[in-house]
Amino acid sequence: MTDIRSGLFVAREAELGEIASVTAAAARGRGGAMLVLGDAGIGKSTLIGAAASRLDGWRVLRAGGVEFESELPYSALHQLCTPVLDHRAGLPVPQRNALDAVFGLHAGATPTPMLVGLAVLGLLSAVGRRRPVFCVVDDVQWIDAGSRQVLAFVAARVAAERVAMVFAARDAASVSALGRLPALTLTGLSDSEALTLLRYRAPFGHEAAIVQRILAEAAGNPLALVEFARDAGPFGLPGDAGHRAVEHRFVSRFLRLPAPTRSVLALAAAEPTGDLVLLRRAMAIQGLDAVDLAAAEDSGLLVAGPRVHFRHPLARSAVYLSTGAGARRQAHASLAAGTDADVDPDRRAWHQANAITDPDEETAAELERSAGRAQRRGGLAAVAAFLERAARLTPGRSRQARRLLAAARARLGSGAPSAARELVDEAERLHPDPADRHAARLLRATIDYHVARTIPATIALIDAADGVGPDEVRETYLEAFASLMFSVDEPGRLRRLALHIRERVPERQPPRPVDLLLRALVEQHLRPVDEAMPLMRRTVDAFRDHARTPGADPWWMERACVLSVDIGDSDAMEQITDRQVELARAQGAYAILPHALRFQAVARTIVGRFADAQLCIIEARAVDEAAGTSNLVGSDLMLAAWSGDVERFREIRERLRDWVGVKPTALHYAIGVLCNGSGDHEAAIDALLLVRDQHRRGAYAASVFHHELVEAAAYVGRPEEAKESAKWIADVARVNPNAWTTGAHLLASALLDPGLGAQDHYRAAISRFAGSRMRVHYARARLLYGQWLRRVGRRAEARVELRAAHQLLSTIGARGFAGRAARELDAIGEPTLADDADPLAGLTARELLVARKVASGAGTKEVAALLFVSPRTIDAHLRNLYRKLGITSRRQLRELLR
Repeated sequence: MTDIRSGLFVAREAELGEIASVTAAAARGRGGAMLVLGDAGIGKSTLIGAAASRLDGWRVLRAGGVEFESELPYSALHQLCTPVLDHRAGLPVPQRNALDAVFGLHAGATPTPMLVGLAVLGLLSAVGRRRPVFCVVDDVQWIDAGSRQVLAFVAARVAAERVAMVFAARDAASVSALGRLPALTLTGLSDSEALTLLRYRAPFGHEAAIVQRILAEAAGNPLALVEFARDAGPFGLPGDAGHRAVEHRFVSRFLRLPAPTRSVLALAAAEPTGDLVLLRRAMAIQGLDAVDLAAAEDSGLLVAGPRVHFRHPLARSAVYLSTGAGARRQAHASLAAGTDADVDPDRRAWHQANAITDPDEETAAELERSAGRAQRRGGLAAVAAFLERAARLTPGRSRQARRLLAAARARLGSGAPSAARELVDEAERLHPDPADRHAARLLRATIDYHVARTIPATIALIDAADGVGPDEVRETYLEAFASLMFSVDEPGRLRRLALHIRERVPERQPPRPVDLLLRALVEQHLRPVDEAMPLMRRTVDAFRDHARTPGADPWWMERACVLSVDIGDSDAMEQITDRQVELARAQGAYAILPHALRFQAVARTIVGRFADAQLCIIEARAVDEAAGTSNLVGSDLMLAAWSGDVERFREIRERLRDWVGVKPTALHYAIGVLCNGSGDHEAAIDALLLVRDQHRRGAYAASVFHHELVEAAAYVGRPEEAKESAKWIADVARVNPNAWTTGAHLLASALLDPGLGAQDHYRAAISRFAGSRMRVHYARARLLYGQWLRRVGRRAEARVELRAAHQLLSTIGARGFAGRAARELDAIGEPTLADDADPLAGLTARELLVARKVASGAGTKEVAALLFVSPRTIDAHLRNLYRKLGITSRRQLRELLR
């Protein structure tokens, strides 16, 4: 360990070397992060401080958690980033605005933790371009949840930066967000190291027996060694040992001090920011002066440098907890009075709240306003903390219950459902009025639904919603209904729910898009398609119009995309999904961005833009990885099926037990597409009839399964199995005629026509698809027509259609269908040439996305924001892919991908 007076480091050279290896790599542009673990007093801070002292020319940024400040929003980020905030000027505008919002520099939209994380990463990267950065975060188990989430995000993304990060915590379990970092666990010093430390830190002589007693009681803990040696009397040490013994010594030392000195220390313990100016103001309010501050420093417990801090966190907690309750309240009252309400109203409100015990509506209301400000900064944990404290200071039971329920909603939003449930319990024990009682029941059901998302939880959510006014729970019903659409477990359940919602929820005038969506989904499950179609059409149009408005809400747009598929409107499908992704990115709505990207992938797959669909999926995975959310594989499965990628399809199927988001109808539909593509129509119809049977029993199935079923049934000689689907396709084309719907109807008619009249239907279908964006359907129509021509012996005409189909399907990437066309050509003596090797095949998924985005004209910062990494990481990806592709510039990349 280090002797503070001499700077001599007497132990832990191996551990110091491990930190040095991280900083040495960071200096070369290969940043990293690590976690230093160990008991209180084991020397974590001293070790990290010694490592920092050996860094010449580095920018060292520090932050530390404080036991009594774990809920104030982004307080650790304030400590870490404030010294370098001037570097934010070069960040992209959304990132700069996010930092301004969380640090209270300017008002703005509430940023998500992911956007804040990206902004902090960009900030550190900008600082690192001038000189390497060493970030030290001590007692990370006590920093606020928002800062911990952001710093974990940053720590995982500094590999290409000149940034090293070291976090110190007592144990890994208390900092699970950082659990993936390499960990260095400190244990006690050896007896020889402990003796060396004692010689430097406690050079006054002790008898050998007492020294041995100190060594035994301290068990190698450096702080304990020093404190025991300081307090050892002529007869040795008291019988207690360990952390509690060290804390007792801090308490004993504190209680032996004069009252003015204790008051200064109590003020410092109650104000964890270390603001020396505020401490002096609060001292003046209590009649204390510089002499008292000097005495507090002389006690050995406090260091009053530019920032006030205690020698050790145990010293702070010992002082705070051993100060009488009345004296603590007096300290907080003085700190509240000394805090400028215009500069830091939230800290002032927090101190004021800790200065009183009796209900006080004025203070409670101020805490509620602080919760609103914390909400705008994105600190949901802080919102909950302010509201909880406000509730406990609220005079009336009814208002207290409402504030507790508001705090519970914030706890749920911050990812703490157990804490949210406890607050609901507390609110219910207050016997709230009927409206709040129903609200509590609905909130409890919502918590259970978000935790489990099971069918019973969904049913319970619906039951709870029945107790609340219909206008307040329209979206709750919508979420529950949409959830059951994809997980219905018994025949008729979805229909019964649709009838229940139709009866209970009146039409709203004028209806919002979300109101129309609920009605459209209900009527879709209660009426024949031709009767439900007008409302479905109106809903899709409403969402398309809404999507065009500035600042439109992206929520629920993916459900409108599903409706657009069901009514066969490819233009609306693409417009809505594209706009949802655009809005989610612009607004930082990362909770729905991965879903939006996957629906965008589905839309692009349907029209035949397979390469673009793959990029959407890769980006969605990047968002999932950044957010720590689950991958939903429905779009992956669909793209693999349409691409004819059998190996990828099997891989996804094998992993489905561990993944979520794929219902049986989606899986069987994908099998149908894959098998139709390969020409295995028997397997295709078996899978597609399962979809039809589940649809008949009340499960939702996307309407596109009808198209696949007609083809499979026609090719296996069972046209009677296709009658229901053919009628559905015809009804949609009649009510909503466009290139997709009429083309599909004409193609179905051709497939089911046993005579030569099929030719006119095929040609008409090809003509309709040719004038649309549905490239893959156009290519499939030419494939089917070519196969029909070959069967009726018109080989020359068949050759033209099959060659065109093969070329387009190969270009699109529909390898299964292209292979089917190739086999047909081979059967008429027209062999196809092997496809050229894909130059991008050797790229990783991330490199592929970077390559295509850069080739399309996107800048480095733009691509970095899409992937939630720093621009330097994108530069590293570019260097790697240039090497693999044998090119050296963006111009060459654009030419290669043209």
